[in-house]
Amino acid sequence: MRLSAKFSGDPDAGSNARAAAEVVRKLRAAFQTGKSKPYEFRIRQLEGLLRFFDENVDILCAALWKDLHKPRQECIVTEIEIVKNEIRSALASLKKWMAPRPAEKSLAIMTDYPFIQHEPYGVALIIGAWNYPVNLLLSPLVGAISAGNCVLIKPSEVSENVERLLEQLLPQYLDKNCFEVVCAGPEDTSLLLKEQFDYIFFTGSTTVGKIVYEAAAKHLTPVTLEMGGKSPVYVDADADMALTAKRIMWGKTLNAGQTCIAPDYVLCTADTQRQLVEAMKKVSHDFSTDQQDSKDYCHIVSDRQFNRLKGLLKDQTIGFGGQTDAETRYIAPTVLTNVDPASDVMKAEIFGPILPIIPVADVDQAIRFVQQREKPLALYIFAKSKKVIEKILRGTTSGGACVNDTIMHVTVDSLPFGGVGPSGLGAYHGFSSFETFSHKRSILWKPHGLDFLYYSRYPPYSEGKTKGLIALLKYRRPLPSWLSTVFIFGLGGLVGYAARVMLTPLFAIRFALNILYRIYKFVVPEQSLPAPGVPPAAR
Repeated sequence: MRLSAKFSGDPDAGSNARAAAEVVRKLRAAFQTGKSKPYEFRIRQLEGLLRFFDENVDILCAALWKDLHKPRQECIVTEIEIVKNEIRSALASLKKWMAPRPAEKSLAIMTDYPFIQHEPYGVALIIGAWNYPVNLLLSPLVGAISAGNCVLIKPSEVSENVERLLEQLLPQYLDKNCFEVVCAGPEDTSLLLKEQFDYIFFTGSTTVGKIVYEAAAKHLTPVTLEMGGKSPVYVDADADMALTAKRIMWGKTLNAGQTCIAPDYVLCTADTQRQLVEAMKKVSHDFSTDQQDSKDYCHIVSDRQFNRLKGLLKDQTIGFGGQTDAETRYIAPTVLTNVDPASDVMKAEIFGPILPIIPVADVDQAIRFVQQREKPLALYIFAKSKKVIEKILRGTTSGGACVNDTIMHVTVDSLPFGGVGPSGLGAYHGFSSFETFSHKRSILWKPHGLDFLYYSRYPPYSEGKTKGLIALLKYRRPLPSWLSTVFIFGLGGLVGYAARVMLTPLFAIRFALNILYRIYKFVVPEQSLPAPGVPPAAR
């Protein structure tokens, strides 16, 4: 579905607003039927998304080449396989994720069943980014589907070939009532943001992220904001320079530096800078002797971005690189040396294949340099000394960190990926994606019987009742899960003993067994886990 007048030829903003409202109403109506919630439905949608990738690899790679000159290997590894692994993880673990999670008990609720049920928020909006237009749109979609939401999927209009492809193909693999692909430019995206969603997931710049956050606040809609920032690299004097150079240059030239967690600048001593630049120059040549015509090197996405990046090279000392070509939007991998921290290249995230190096006196100055700036999305440390590594990790804050490598922490789906402060809000990947799109509903299920155990909470109040409640409610170490069962049978035994003393033996046995049965009937079913995704009360 296309909202934007530049595609539809419809200049009527009012009609676009009505179309935006209609698609949200359709998704909400589908969610309210409960269609997206069952385990079987979620599995079918995830399997459909997996088929989308399996059946369209070449088409996706072709679209990514047109938009970004993205090499096939980067397409497959960073756009397709990384999302497929998210899907495989969800397919393997969804039943466990959906199962109610027992909570810790206290003495006051020993016979009750407290648990957490993950429930879908409802209708979610996912806004993708142009630099990884498949990955950054469909990876969060895996979490939204797994959690049982209906989703409005909004690809980036900048990567227009991928946008067009997703609009045409994705609906063939997903339920059309619960999932809608909407193509829209900036103006019409603003119309979408006026609608009330139950969750918004945005990937993009901090500037646009603030706009999304402000729009969500009007409806008190929870959000995840995946943004970016200037991710620093510290290179210690004892680092393996050849290996360090290779891994930094790989992280910087991947997608031509158009990666939110790309190394943004390097901090090291002046002597280390000299060694590092020589090693980086050799690595760049090893990667390709003619990168402008290479099929292994990405180009810049648009003329606007190309001109912005070219302007950052002005008045800088170029260690190597610096070649540009406006016609193909090519910028060579470029290292800048002895960079002034006040220069334009250090004022905002670079988002291109340009790497400034800023000499510092020692690791302490490097830590202060990072502390004095906004919290980055990623931080990279290259060092052999465990003491140095731990000192930097303790002295700084970032969304994520990687020691002796770059980028690779984002591939570990058991690690939540997200920023902190200006670099982002919230996290996803693996189970964290499922949690992101789920409301954690707290439930306490109490049996009808055994009310005599709680007599002290009812009026008339007394000093003795108050002391009893304080003793019950006082925090202690969590009780072992088996203690409730022991308590139940112990209580039954005491009742039986009392009955044996007061009544005839035969009647006492029957009375005790009856009490045990009633206690077991009321308490034990509540303590056993319900079927995955089904609250106990629904059984």
